[in-house]
Amino acid sequence: MTKLSYRILSFSQRLFLSVLILFLVFAICFIAFQYQREKAYKSELLNIQLQSYNNQLGNFITDRGELDIDSMQNYVATHMMPNLRVTLITPSGKVIYDNIRKDWKNFEDHSTRKEVQEALMYGSGYSIGRNSESIEGEEYFYSARYYPPFRLIIRSALPYNLSLSEHLKADSSFLWFALFISLILIGVFYQFTRKLGMSISKLQQFAMKADRNEPIDLAILDTFPKNELGEISQHIIKIYKRLHRAKEALYIEREKLISHLQTSHEGLGVFTKERKEILVNNLFVQYINNISDRNLSSSDSIFLIPDLKPITDFLTKNEGNYSKEEKRLSMHIDKNARSFVLECIIFQDLSFEISINDVTQEEERARLKRQLTQNVAHELKTPVSSIQGYLETIISNPNISPENMRTFLERSYAQSNRLTLLLRDISVLTRMDEAPGMVEKETVNLSRIVENILNEVALGLEEKQMRVVNLMPHDLILTGSSSLLYSIFRNLTDNAIAYAGVGVQVTINCFREDEKFYYFSFSDTGIGVPEEHLNRLFERFYRVDKGRSRKLGGTGLGLAIVKNAVLFHGGTIFAKNAPSGGLEFVFTLQKDL
Repeated sequence: MTKLSYRILSFSQRLFLSVLILFLVFAICFIAFQYQREKAYKSELLNIQLQSYNNQLGNFITDRGELDIDSMQNYVATHMMPNLRVTLITPSGKVIYDNIRKDWKNFEDHSTRKEVQEALMYGSGYSIGRNSESIEGEEYFYSARYYPPFRLIIRSALPYNLSLSEHLKADSSFLWFALFISLILIGVFYQFTRKLGMSISKLQQFAMKADRNEPIDLAILDTFPKNELGEISQHIIKIYKRLHRAKEALYIEREKLISHLQTSHEGLGVFTKERKEILVNNLFVQYINNISDRNLSSSDSIFLIPDLKPITDFLTKNEGNYSKEEKRLSMHIDKNARSFVLECIIFQDLSFEISINDVTQEEERARLKRQLTQNVAHELKTPVSSIQGYLETIISNPNISPENMRTFLERSYAQSNRLTLLLRDISVLTRMDEAPGMVEKETVNLSRIVENILNEVALGLEEKQMRVVNLMPHDLILTGSSSLLYSIFRNLTDNAIAYAGVGVQVTINCFREDEKFYYFSFSDTGIGVPEEHLNRLFERFYRVDKGRSRKLGGTGLGLAIVKNAVLFHGGTIFAKNAPSGGLEFVFTLQKDL
């Protein structure tokens, strides 16, 4: 059987064939051994019979006290077995008598004969089937015995003919019995290997389905044979089903955890022991970019930030430390008017997580709520008081000159316009706060919105001698509110034109994206903002320079609208001073609301 054809056979067939071959080899060896043992036993019986005759002849010679050839001839003739041949040989190998051949005096030296040598050495010996040199073409069974008193070897022999060969062969009934038992055992082996092969084949089918992640019907459990291997296979399948259910449950929990991390108010990043990113949420990227002096296109770059050197030293110190004890480091960082708490936890497999919490957030919210009512009242009071003052002056002075009256009316009109813009911005913020679900969403080409805004403010940019570098990718598409997305980039642009200064450069860039978010940077090279004001830029009605801001006509709500519009689109926004000077806004927008 070739190797290829052997592989084509099923497992049970190969197992049966292997067992059958081993059994047949054993049976053949056993039968051959038993055959030789039986043959040796029967040969020994014949040798004993011939040796008994030799003893009788030896006793006859002893009784007579001398070797007399004539007397021995008479004794052999009267006590002779059929076809028996008797030979007397001296220790030197010379034949002195043979009852069959009368020319025994001419026989060659018999000292080299096997039975003669054994008789001289051990007292007796025999040989089987050796051709006689004294009688051509005939074989004998020789049995010899040595008698030291007479220095004589008595050898008797029977022709080794067909009848004797058959006599010496093993009993054929034993062969038939062995064959019968072998057939029964082969049948038992076949049944055993078939059942064993069925269990293994079923288990193989199950393993192949499990490897291909195919559905497995529990009905397969009933197809296994009722034996130990079948029970083991059933237990394996049941364990697999439990593990599969546990895996599905873990996958669901993993998705829940990822969703939770993405919506968490805590920045979280998980990394391998080689410091490669496994999972980071949006806030982690935002916080890290606020801490870093440059925008990071990859989370792996955080380990190059100088402010995080204590964490990198902590990780380096614990390289190769696989102990189960907790390895944790906490630190504070104050950067760009914000305070962060960072915590690094190293797990047992040396993977680790870094969490970042903005500890100024809760306090900022409380303060904003307290100031909101005061700011609204104050901002509304100013234009209303101005309008009221001008109108009272006109009413109380009937003789006022037409020129003064016109001046007062123009000022009242300007304040009413300012009041209208203020109420509009308040309405936009209120709508985003109280009814965000009412804002219409659509597919928006953000690249085109930015281009349109730059065209609209081209005159203002030219007056301030400002240059805009637009690094936005072509046709950046997301889902959201077109008007709110317009407000984000329009208010940031108007803010730069109003406060950045003369001759500065504005850069608009989308520096990164992942599965859910786009990451943007809006920066200028202007005068920047003192660090103590950075954390409050997005407060409603907050002004860095109140007198200058009102003189320029701002409502104090532009950046608040920007922040709320970013939050509406699932993102976050921070402001920081660029290392080279100027103000930079870093924010994210979700791709699909």
